[in-house]
Amino acid sequence: MRRLIVLLALLLGLAACAAPESHVADEETVARFSYSDRESRSLTLFTVLSNRTDAGAHTGLLINASQRVLFDPAGSFFYERAPEQNDLLYGITPAVEKAYVGAHARSTYRVVIQTLEVDPQQAEAAFALAREAGPVPSAYCTNSTSTLLSRVPGFENIKTTFYPKDLMTEFGKIPGVVTTTYREDDSPDLQQALENLNES
Repeated sequence: MRRLIVLLALLLGLAACAAPESHVADEETVARFSYSDRESRSLTLFTVLSNRTDAGAHTGLLINASQRVLFDPAGSFFYERAPEQNDLLYGITPAVEKAYVGAHARSTYRVVIQTLEVDPQQAEAAFALAREAGPVPSAYCTNSTSTLLSRVPGFENIKTTFYPKDLMTEFGKIPGVVTTTYREDDSPDLQQALENLNES
C-alpha cells in the first residue's frame, strides 16, 4: 500500500511535466531568433514548486553557451519569440527568460532559480547534450535534466532523479551556485498566462 501511495504522489508531482503539444521550428526560424551575449558562461536550473504542498512540479535548464538556450523538457511553455526544437528553446534573451519564469510563477507556484558560472567547455557540452536530449516524454523533465547535467564534465556527481526538489537540492550544493526565488500572485492558470504572453 505504501508503494502505491508513493507512486501516486510521484505522478501527481510530475503532472506539470506534461507537454500537451509539440512546437517544432524550422532551421531558418531558429537562426533568425538565435541569441548570444557576452556574459560569463553559466547554467541556470529552474525548479517550479507548489505553494500548497512544497512539492516539485517542473524542471528547466537555461544554458548560456555560444547561444543562450533553454532546455524545457516535457514543458508546456510556448512563446512565439522563442522557437523550439525537441524541447530546446532558442533566442532566450533576458526578456524571454523573464517571461518563462513569470509564466510559471503564480499564486499556486513559485520558481527557484539557481545559477552557476561554468567554463566555456562545460557550457558548450551542456548545449550539445540539450540538442540531443529531446523530445522528452511526459513526466521526465527532471529525469532528463539530471541525466544531461551528469554528463557535463565536472557534474558527474549529479544523480539521476525524477524529483525536482532532489535535483534542486543537489545542484544547490555545488560551490558558487547563486539561488533566488521568484513569486507572483496572478492567476493559477498556466495556459491563460501563456495565451496572454503570446498575445502581447
